[in-house]
Amino acid sequence: MNRVSNRYKKCYNCLCVKLPLFINKSLYHYKELYNSIQHICIALARKSLVSVSDYDGQASAKKITVFRDVAQMRVLSNPVAWRIMELLSKEPMYPAQVAKELRIHEQSAYYYIRRLLRAGAVEEAGSNLVRGGTARLYQASSPAFGIELDWGETVVEAPGAGRHRGALRFFEGFVHDGVFDGLIVVGAPEPHGQYKSSARDGHYAVHLAFFLGKVSGVMPAEFAVKLDVDAKAEKVLSGSNLVSIGGPGTNIVTAEFNRYLPIRFDEENFWSGLVDGAGRRYSQDNHGLIAKIKNPYDNGKSSVIVVAGVRSAGTKSAVIALTNYGEEILKRYKSKEDWALVVQGFDMDADGKIDHVDVVSNS
Repeated sequence: MNRVSNRYKKCYNCLCVKLPLFINKSLYHYKELYNSIQHICIALARKSLVSVSDYDGQASAKKITVFRDVAQMRVLSNPVAWRIMELLSKEPMYPAQVAKELRIHEQSAYYYIRRLLRAGAVEEAGSNLVRGGTARLYQASSPAFGIELDWGETVVEAPGAGRHRGALRFFEGFVHDGVFDGLIVVGAPEPHGQYKSSARDGHYAVHLAFFLGKVSGVMPAEFAVKLDVDAKAEKVLSGSNLVSIGGPGTNIVTAEFNRYLPIRFDEENFWSGLVDGAGRRYSQDNHGLIAKIKNPYDNGKSSVIVVAGVRSAGTKSAVIALTNYGEEILKRYKSKEDWALVVQGFDMDADGKIDHVDVVSNS
């Protein structure tokens, strides 16, 4: 059985009639698939199922038409009908072409195609006027066929399933059909903004991007990273999902949204620390903020995530908290409201690197 990259799968006892394209695949009816395929559903009245396989880390799916009547299966057991199905699975053909290819009488080709049509195994693919009559093209209606028995259904949780469940909730709205839908905004490395400051934490976005790749699975078609000065100049603060990395002193996009955050940087002096709703202040260099709010500039149609610190060490603490400790950290996330928490990073083994993060405040 192939390794399948999905969270839950229902395995059915199924006898499959395999066309040439349907090779070495297992039959699954499943709830969720957290790679490039998401939310593939079973057709109405269970007329079709989905086969899911994983080749070299790439998930693929194939529709399987389920026969409900033994008569439908019987027609495929005929050797001539089967050879016709093999032809029609490769390309649409006229009955006359089928007859010529198989060296059978044209009436025989029409007979078996009509039976296959009634069984739902083939379908019309077009028609043309030929010598005053209508010639119809036919093709296979599905790449695979089978029967499903009404027993033997089990639920299996794949290894590693749910590993990024919290992140999927947190980045809800930022991922559509497995593709990241948003912009990552980092501070410009040159002096800019009110304080003529230069960002030193933009490279932390690389670590976050690796993490987002696990959550979304598919690279967006458009370039997804902008400098803060470009994001503001191009007026993308409204109507776009944003992930702003770095504090408001070095990232002017973070500064734009700071006053809307449940826990915010002190507006009088961004470098003096974070202030929560109770007035508590967090001013250590390694204090970081993770926050998500509805975008106030488009009435909440998009969302803004801020990953920032009092200093660059705090931004690094926040990035590490979200990526390395996300499942634990994001248990506190409340998805229906603006949310924020303050973390503090520590170097526990004294090697000069942050290797542990604590939550010190939660909105």
